[in-house]
Amino acid sequence: MGAGTASAHVTAQPGEAAKGGYAKVAFRVPNERPNAGTVQVKVTLPEQYPLSSVRTKPMPGWNVQVERVQIAPVEVAGAQVAEAVRTITWTAQPGNRIGPNEFNEFEVSLGALPTNTDELVMPTTQTYDNGEVVNWDAPPPAEGAEEPEHPAPALKLVEEAEGEHSHGGASHQAPADEAKAGSGDNTARWLGGAGLVVGALGLGVGAGALARSRNAGQAAAKQDSGKDDS
Repeated sequence: MGAGTASAHVTAQPGEAAKGGYAKVAFRVPNERPNAGTVQVKVTLPEQYPLSSVRTKPMPGWNVQVERVQIAPVEVAGAQVAEAVRTITWTAQPGNRIGPNEFNEFEVSLGALPTNTDELVMPTTQTYDNGEVVNWDAPPPAEGAEEPEHPAPALKLVEEAEGEHSHGGASHQAPADEAKAGSGDNTARWLGGAGLVVGALGLGVGAGALARSRNAGQAAAKQDSGKDDS
């Protein structure tokens, strides 16, 4: 039962992104009411860590509104930012909702992510079509502490590993085995090419020897023929 309750929380997926980069985040919203549907989801971004770039993915059956506010200029990831996104609100169009035993994901691209914090906490409100509003706004618990009833979605921010590239909230690195395989493949091709050259040379030598043998045979035959005539 505990695991079922935890899985019903509003969460940010995949849950981890590189500091200073851009990430694709999906707010996963489950419907927790057996007799009502979710018709609005509102995410509030932290004011102390302003994000200048927020792009939403079109979602059939839902309208989205992005609220931007003017802020005192601050430097974020090496750039001056004077305007930041404060809230993102998705509202279901008539006849649409997240029904009982259903969930949906609201995707956004966020950046540039701050470099001076290890976590981005984004309080979210979930509104049902019966008028009920659930606030997912409790900060993450300390290590070893009990999880709150309504935790806010959070994105863990980590240092980007050397040789990796952040893309869509994930880091990608060419596997070492793949690089080794490419090296082995190049070696095999070189050896194969060298074998073809050696084979061609051998074929040429064999053809020359055969031609010389035929010429010698023809000369000997002519000599024998001359002796018979005499």
